[in-house]
Amino acid sequence: MGTVPLLSDSEAPPESLAVFDEIREARGTDYVNNFWRALAHDPALLRATWERAAHVMAPGALHPLVKELIYIAVSTANGCAYCVHSHTSAARAKGMTPDQHAELLAVIAMASQTNALATALAVPVDDRFDEAQL
Repeated sequence: MGTVPLLSDSEAPPESLAVFDEIREARGTDYVNNFWRALAHDPALLRATWERAAHVMAPGALHPLVKELIYIAVSTANGCAYCVHSHTSAARAKGMTPDQHAELLAVIAMASQTNALATALAVPVDDRFDEAQL
């Protein structure tokens, strides 16, 4: 159960409903995710978060699927089950195959393990990897 109720279209303030409409238009769907419905309690936060997400996740130097894979990895590291699920769905919609998903999970697991080991051992950064040393 969430900490705030999810606002339906009829319950959302007009400013939030305008953002819902932008989400629908941008995604070509009538569906508005629960995340946005929870944020609708604070229309200014909803708008700022939607605009930033739309900008960051828009096609750019990184392919949209790559952005979704990064989002899954960071969400896994941060323990956000909601974002892992929503961005896995988005990655599948952008063409992620089962083999790519399996490989992504292997990379996440490997990074988690080696990060923990490097942290526990307090391994110093090699001079050749430290941009400040160059």
